[in-house]
Amino acid sequence: MDTLATQVGTALKSHGLMLATAESCTGGGVAQAITDVAGSSVWFERGFVTYSNLAKQQMLGVSEITLNTHGAVSEATVREMVEGALKHSDAQVALAVSGIAGPDGGTPGKPVGTVWFAWGVKHGISTAQRHWLDGSRAEVRAQAVHIALQGVLDLLKQLTKTA
Repeated sequence: MDTLATQVGTALKSHGLMLATAESCTGGGVAQAITDVAGSSVWFERGFVTYSNLAKQQMLGVSEITLNTHGAVSEATVREMVEGALKHSDAQVALAVSGIAGPDGGTPGKPVGTVWFAWGVKHGISTAQRHWLDGSRAEVRAQAVHIALQGVLDLLKQLTKTA
């Protein structure tokens, strides 16, 4: 994970950008991977750990209607989490992750291992993806951290192509 987080930092620095994270199921794991990198304060602005729906509403401005209609583990929610992270920070890039790490909490429509991700640039592009991850709670969370970081790299590659 250190290598991937270092690559994210190098890419953000080369663009002169800072990152904010909005995490639910990973519980701050993305922020931890980032802050394990020496010098990350140059490119990491802040992290929001919004495990409860109320925290998502209070800290990120996620709509109660969105949560009630789509649930915390949904494209609509992670997109609002990214928007909120950008609005409530000085970062220009944000990522969000919300999912069901297990072993409980799954439903037929959203089984354990369902994780939604979103990435966005302030006043720019955004994207979202759903993944179905296998393994234990720890394995699902570790995979989610990896996907979240890789998504930042992919987003920054898109920025380079459109610049």
